[in-house]
Amino acid sequence: MTTPVHSPIAPKRALASAATIAVIAAITAGIAPVAAATTTEATTAAILAPYYTQLDLTGDDQVTTADLDIAGSSLGTTSSDAGWSAVSVIDTDGDNVITIADLASLSQRMIYDDGPFELIEASTIDMQAAMNAGVITSVELTQDYIDRINAYDRTVVAGGTRPLNSIITVSDVALQAAAAADAERATYGMTNMLLGVPIVLKDNYDTADMVTTGGCGCWRDNQTTTDATMVAGLRDAGAVVLAKASLDEFAYGFVSEFSSFQTPGSTLLVASPYNTANTAGGSSGGTGAAVSANLAGLGFGTDTGGSIRVPSSYNQLVGVRPTVGLTSRDGIIPLALSQDTGGPMARSVVDTAVALDAVVGIDSADPVTSRQAGLVPDSYTSELTDTALEGARIGYVASMVGSNSATAALFEEAKATLEEQGAEVVLITPPAGFSAVLAEGSGSTNEFKHDLNEYVENHLAASVTQRSIQDILAGGNYVTSRRSIYVQRDNVTEQTYQAWAGATGTHTTQLATGKALVTQMMDDNNLDALIYPSTAAYSTIGTNMRLSPNTGMPAVTLPMGSTGAGQGGSTVGVNIEFLGRDFDEAGILGLAYDFEQATEYRTSPALYPALG
Repeated sequence: MTTPVHSPIAPKRALASAATIAVIAAITAGIAPVAAATTTEATTAAILAPYYTQLDLTGDDQVTTADLDIAGSSLGTTSSDAGWSAVSVIDTDGDNVITIADLASLSQRMIYDDGPFELIEASTIDMQAAMNAGVITSVELTQDYIDRINAYDRTVVAGGTRPLNSIITVSDVALQAAAAADAERATYGMTNMLLGVPIVLKDNYDTADMVTTGGCGCWRDNQTTTDATMVAGLRDAGAVVLAKASLDEFAYGFVSEFSSFQTPGSTLLVASPYNTANTAGGSSGGTGAAVSANLAGLGFGTDTGGSIRVPSSYNQLVGVRPTVGLTSRDGIIPLALSQDTGGPMARSVVDTAVALDAVVGIDSADPVTSRQAGLVPDSYTSELTDTALEGARIGYVASMVGSNSATAALFEEAKATLEEQGAEVVLITPPAGFSAVLAEGSGSTNEFKHDLNEYVENHLAASVTQRSIQDILAGGNYVTSRRSIYVQRDNVTEQTYQAWAGATGTHTTQLATGKALVTQMMDDNNLDALIYPSTAAYSTIGTNMRLSPNTGMPAVTLPMGSTGAGQGGSTVGVNIEFLGRDFDEAGILGLAYDFEQATEYRTSPALYPALG
């Protein structure tokens, strides 16, 4: 799919504020404006969506006061003048002359807003605009999120019934990282859309500055010496790693029950911020609850059989399960490497696209990532337009809609919206073998022991004494109600593993068959994506969650409306999911973005308002 240049990403609100208008006035008066930061080095390419880069005049992939300065000095230039080609891109009204109106249009492409900053529901664009204007610093932003974690995470709030329990560890060096981001911005300007943005990581991602427990009390001392590859990418982008989020122990289930730092035999459950009597989903439930309750800017989870998409649906978030091979799993505690993949969870499609940009790449430590060579765009924001659905052909399979009447009704409304946005939505009769794709099981039983042993050998801190499933069982510091599950996993032999996940194993063969079958189904029907409900309210729908992991193909889930009342005035929502071909994350993110802009279904959980 290609991005229509005439229809760029549109901001939800004008970011160029009174200060920007003053800059325009200063330019027209011949006064040199003061830049928000001194840009002495070129920024990395494609850090912003097309809307914010198309009118760039200086070659740094963003619009700054330097661009306004050039535009101001070009006022009155016409298409017949020698210098026209250098500035013609900003002639947005097409009248063949650079006017004040063109400068005003250019100013709207600046990531700069000196108006009041609202933390609740703030996007990365909102954060960058405020930090670029000096309204807030990354240090202040990070402290604000820490304050919200302290106030809300382990507290039963008014109108709720359980605490969120979404965070396991808060970094004691996050403020230092934020200060470094502020210093970088002061010297070079905004070098990345994640610069200074506080994020949370599911506590199965290795971090050199926080322990990695996998949700298990048994690994409370697992202080690794290195970051997971994806975490290293996030730090390189300037993100502030704020905290480690709760998860279902070792990422196994959908309820997000964990034993980290609890008395042996005791556990905690992660609650949904919309109705704390219910689970936040799993296994990335802590990430889902924390990001949705505005305890962090955005977050990352992992997905083997639904663990990003279930909590995203339960918590009205956008979640991306990337193609297996797009993001490295090195340094992430595995569940089943045949299907494991890590990806972002955020409150908007833009934020997931920006986050995904920082974590892709080929990693020799995870050979499957070699598949992405030549298939990664400059930026996953490249197809985020409000016309992405125009001319798109989208299919659905009737059996995947499910029997829940409220969810089915929302899905019908979603189809109508897609058609209103210009898409053709078609009912697909799946080929023979499709049911087998959905029915294929998770590798979490047959692969866990084998893959965990590899993590233990390559990453687990030497000081951790419980280094096998048998050690964990003997120690007693785990979710003890799952003892039989651990025993079952420990009994899996290498022969059983190879028969399942080896080069010619039954599971390996079925995953390849599933990818080929669904890709061919999409090709035969000329589809850009398949759609289906991700979940019903706090419950899954059949085997819908299995389609992406059983093909390795990417999926994006996002809100498609509310199905009922939660607590404290909140509404409970459910999500729609877009499945695309291998490595077409940009394409399905574009479709999701257009749907999101047309609907704006996400609501903020009422139980967790702004502090003070």
